[in-house]
Amino acid sequence: MAEPDVIVIGAGVVGLSAAIAAVGRGLSVTVLDREGPAAGASAGNAGAFAFTDILPLASPGILRKAPKWLLDPLGPLTVPPAYALKIAPWMFRFWRACQPGRVAHSTAAQTALMDLSKAELEPFLKETGTASMLRKEGNLQVYEGEAEFKASLAGWKAREDHGIEFHHLDAAAMSGIQPGLAARFTHGTFTPGWYSIADPKLYTLALADHFRTIGGKVQRAEVTALRPVDGGVDVLTTDGEIQRAAQVVLSAGAFSHRIARTIGESIPLETERGYNTTLPAGAFDLRTQITFGGHGFVVTRLSTGIRVGGAVELGGLDLPPNFHRSEAMLKKAQGFLPGLKPEGGVQWMGFRPSLPDSLPAIGRAVATPRVVYAFGHGHLGLTQSAGTARIVADLLTGRQPAIDIASFSPQRF
Repeated sequence: MAEPDVIVIGAGVVGLSAAIAAVGRGLSVTVLDREGPAAGASAGNAGAFAFTDILPLASPGILRKAPKWLLDPLGPLTVPPAYALKIAPWMFRFWRACQPGRVAHSTAAQTALMDLSKAELEPFLKETGTASMLRKEGNLQVYEGEAEFKASLAGWKAREDHGIEFHHLDAAAMSGIQPGLAARFTHGTFTPGWYSIADPKLYTLALADHFRTIGGKVQRAEVTALRPVDGGVDVLTTDGEIQRAAQVVLSAGAFSHRIARTIGESIPLETERGYNTTLPAGAFDLRTQITFGGHGFVVTRLSTGIRVGGAVELGGLDLPPNFHRSEAMLKKAQGFLPGLKPEGGVQWMGFRPSLPDSLPAIGRAVATPRVVYAFGHGHLGLTQSAGTARIVADLLTGRQPAIDIASFSPQRF
């Protein structure tokens, strides 16, 4: 069997998008994944193209909220006690990334990637036959009282400085966009430029189907190591098989750092364990995505149901799921949306790959320029998938990337 030009490790939305973009440049591509397409975070995310979400998680605002949140084991941000010591070095880097100068740098870099991703998205959807899955219903961020609303204004000023459209609303105006909110939410901000996909799992599976139709190959294999060789890279798997390609794209989500370690690279990737419950489609008359920022979760309308989920549990890859977190968010959602029907839900937990400064790792490996990294997008993998795919395709074909990628260097830590 002929060696492919490129092996992409990871069949999530970022990996498949990059694979499709590479085929579009005339390269032969094989995708390897330990479970197959859409098995990880790409299956259960909130389905949003959150192009207006330019502010990094690492920020002074989070530092102010974190002590209170960390005291609540079911709150928006938590670290399980069993994982606290292991994650301490990552948390120190996160704390450093919260300094104002670093936040400004991360915001500018995030904005550039968002702008590229938005510009690339609709042409990519058209190319892949998935344009009908796109929704442009906006996002409504809601606040409990004037104090919470005023605390958000600095963030909205930063978005305004970057040309992002939004509209501040009172309770009456909010009800015109989304009826049925509890009276406790007195203020809101609507961002019309916030898009979503009908269902993230179905979208990712559709990308896999399209990839196959244009000549790509998807194989189920768990990659254990990379080994640079003359003229290429060997990819080792758990079954003892060795596959070789001229270039490799490492896009294995939360497992990427383990594979990068095999070529001598230590990248401080951690796992935001996200939880949700997907209710039947008739559970609520949802007209836009609603973000309950003070509680760290969203409610999203999908073609397959109403999804209630979010929050951040920094708990690594090996601890068992704590579905009490899903239950806590659903209980809150019942209070926030009194007409919500909570019956018949399906719970889920997935791993979001997260770096301390909230920016992904996009660039070449130190050991060999034949390995390109594209991982660590946190909760923005779907959002930034088309833009990342463009950059990866540029790197694979020796072109100047569409934006300056220095801020995303895997070696920046």
